[in-house]
Amino acid sequence: MDAISNYQLRVKSPELCDTNVTQYSGYLDTAEDKHFFFWFFEARNVRREKVPLILWLNGGPGCSSFTGLLMELGPCRAGKGGNHTVYNPFAWNDGAHILFLDQPTNVGFSYGADVFNSIAAGKDVHALLQLFYKEFPEYAQGPLHVFGESYGGHYVPAIAKAIHDSNRELRVLPLSSIGIGNGFVNPLVQHKYYSKMACNSTYPAVFSSEKCAAMDAAYPKCAQLTQACYRWRNALACLPASEYCERNIAEVYTSSGRSYYDVRLSCGENEDACYPIMDDIDRYLNDTAIQKELGAEVSAFVSCSEKVFTGFWLNGDESKPFHQYIPPLLAGGIRVLVYAGDADYICNWYGNKAWSLEMEWPGKQAFNAAEDKKWHTTDFKHVGEVRESGNFTFIRIFGAGHMVPYDQPVAALDMVNRWLDHRSFTLV
Repeated sequence: MDAISNYQLRVKSPELCDTNVTQYSGYLDTAEDKHFFFWFFEARNVRREKVPLILWLNGGPGCSSFTGLLMELGPCRAGKGGNHTVYNPFAWNDGAHILFLDQPTNVGFSYGADVFNSIAAGKDVHALLQLFYKEFPEYAQGPLHVFGESYGGHYVPAIAKAIHDSNRELRVLPLSSIGIGNGFVNPLVQHKYYSKMACNSTYPAVFSSEKCAAMDAAYPKCAQLTQACYRWRNALACLPASEYCERNIAEVYTSSGRSYYDVRLSCGENEDACYPIMDDIDRYLNDTAIQKELGAEVSAFVSCSEKVFTGFWLNGDESKPFHQYIPPLLAGGIRVLVYAGDADYICNWYGNKAWSLEMEWPGKQAFNAAEDKKWHTTDFKHVGEVRESGNFTFIRIFGAGHMVPYDQPVAALDMVNRWLDHRSFTLV
């Protein structure tokens, strides 16, 4: 804990969202002029002692985790018009405490010195969690689960690496598992599957076979550049990979007019047109009365920061390999959940399953030999497929796009509750 001796926590108890549960919001301040905003909710239906704690992170890079709170899995959702919230009966704090964190700096209500790479951001979050547990020791009795979505495929392994490496010397944080939802984890593998999602998925094709063939033809050079990035891991090697692969493979999809987050939706040139709740979230969090109640010190809330996105992009962070940090976690007994809605394009389930199968780890042979089995919710609905072996699990969720808890809230809650309770996905 010496590493956080110069850190401080500033806390409020807002009366917002779901006032039936204990909640805190405020800032985790570091000595390096970094001020991270958080909003925490206790579990609804269980006693606080020894209850799991979920840390939730949205992606971007540069997007606020309050999108997850107010659109997906939080205790409430932004109401139409953005002047109120509505109760979410499928919130993930059904059986766990949840900490929503705006990170890295200058995302959402966070502010301070810039951080433009996932490894440095992961070390910051590691320190912040130590501070949180120091100030709220009652929550340290239960296991910690680090979950993230999209670019969380970079954030979550980086955070888990920082925690796990530190815990090897002296166990401070009770890390039990990580969860990555529709994540971007292994660019080398995942870029290969954009054409399949566009032209040969379980949903109608969005492109002609000729256009997808052109995407496939661009992949060898994309792979060559990405392999160079994996070798050198610096901006000079990685930025060319990001630029080429995005321009010639991933971003070709723009011409389809479909949502990057759901191949079933047509949005034109404005992705938010498919998700009007995003405007409601912005209006709600830019209400000065709401900001005052939360204790926010950033007057203009922006759901995704272009500055942070550009900083990560120019640093070549996007094309770097983050799957490599997962095998040591598995070897150390940390459980790993990878889940993906099967209608997402940008971090599609084909690519996520592929890197899960290709990842080198001691349990690879058993995991690859395991069967994909049906997953039914407790009300007997067939909602997806699951592959489990040891402490590694992959799940495909039917009928969900990039934001699984938004599209399939019942299935998402069933998933996370089973995961937290160590219950099998193949038993009703």
